[in-house]
Amino acid sequence: MSDNHASLRALPGSQFTQGLIWMALSMVSFIAMSVGSREMATTLSIQQILFFRALVGLGVILAVGRSLLPEIRRMEALPLHLARNTVHFAAQYFWTIGVVVLPLASVFALEFTMPIWVTLFAWLLLREQVSRSRLLATVGGFIGVLVIVRPGIGMIDPAAGLVLIAAAGYGLSLIMVKRLTGRCSPGAIVIWMILIQLPLGLIAALTDWRPVSLTDVPWMLVAGVGALAAHFCQAQALKRLEASVVIPIDFLRVPMASVVGFYVYGEAIDLWVFLGGAIILLSNLQAVLAERRDATTGALAAEHALPIKKRQS
Repeated sequence: MSDNHASLRALPGSQFTQGLIWMALSMVSFIAMSVGSREMATTLSIQQILFFRALVGLGVILAVGRSLLPEIRRMEALPLHLARNTVHFAAQYFWTIGVVVLPLASVFALEFTMPIWVTLFAWLLLREQVSRSRLLATVGGFIGVLVIVRPGIGMIDPAAGLVLIAAAGYGLSLIMVKRLTGRCSPGAIVIWMILIQLPLGLIAALTDWRPVSLTDVPWMLVAGVGALAAHFCQAQALKRLEASVVIPIDFLRVPMASVVGFYVYGEAIDLWVFLGGAIILLSNLQAVLAERRDATTGALAAEHALPIKKRQS
């Protein structure tokens, strides 16, 4: 962990403080999105929740995203946008079911398995090599999931499986985003997300449409703005902080969700969720730190090799 501490000392104080503030805003936004979605589910269907979240997102991008319209008109990588958002929409559907049915802390703890799925899909689709540290992280993440769901201790809630499927979908979506960033700006990727998922949400919502009242509107705004704000704030934090710093901070969503669930919904605080989530967190963190050490070692080796080559020439 000394390398990690050194990186913190190397960061300008203002950058580090700004990064922490953006991460705090991101975590609050994620919790707000989940609470807004759960409150809407008392009167609306899951399909309607996804539709109205996207509808609020459309209002936001119309207000602030007009400068990206020329890029959108070029329809760069449209088939990949369609594939990515279809997968992401399905993942959101399963995740929202989990938010409605499971304790909030359990949902966020299980969602932290996403790096495992990213590793798997990167290996399958991008032919990236899986390092020993990533393999250990995958094994550790699997153990963490077993601790959270505790097979053999009563009936496993099927919703936990849906959240894991959602995490896998988010992982696959992230791999597609990685490809898209080589051809599109991040802002355009977000706009295409709204433009594609809005009609998907409408079609899905029409299959189970329920009456909408004015009391639903505030929760629509909380869920919709929270969804966009969460990803925007997280991206801003990643500009200022390294992943090895962001991952453990982001894990604070689990205890935050537990506190909100306890005070707002009367959910019991489950220590097994914290233990399993901590195993998943530490597994991912050790992989990030190991890869960072390897990258630093490789860079130092290249620097030492350069003078030797110059002398030989």
